Amino acid sequence: MARVSVTRRVHFSAAHRLFRPDWTDEQNEEVFGDCSNPLWHGHNYELDVTVEGDIDPETGYVMDLKRLKALVHERVVSDLDHRNLNRQVPWMDGLIPTTENLVVAIWQRLAETLPQEVLLRRLVLWETPRNFVEYEGR
Repeated sequence: MARVSVTRRVHFSAAHRLFRPDWTDEQNEEVFGDCSNPLWHGHNYELDVTVEGDIDPETGYVMDLKRLKALVHERVVSDLDHRNLNRQVPWMDGLIPTTENLVVAIWQRLAETLPQEVLLRRLVLWETPRNFVEYEGR
């Protein structure tokens, strides 16, 4: 049976501030630049969710993309969209909400809920059209 990867892209907007409370404002600004603005800033994120599996001979699908979209919305987008990552997302508590930390936290939210017949293969989280991170669960 052929193994195939399929990808669904979703969108959400969120605000955050990159800072360490144990650092001075000057240290935070030196390390995080404009992203340490105490009045926050936001991004229009794009998230590519790739799953892999065998093609189901009955449906021709690896996974129904409507089902994947619903799962990603329920476990991720509904918690993040139009939220403050520092203050309103419990599963980000204690993390500096960098794109790197966010993609790992999203992986943890999704990996435990996918159907057994598919594997979460890769996440690509776009912070801007020019900046993105990739994570493959390692």
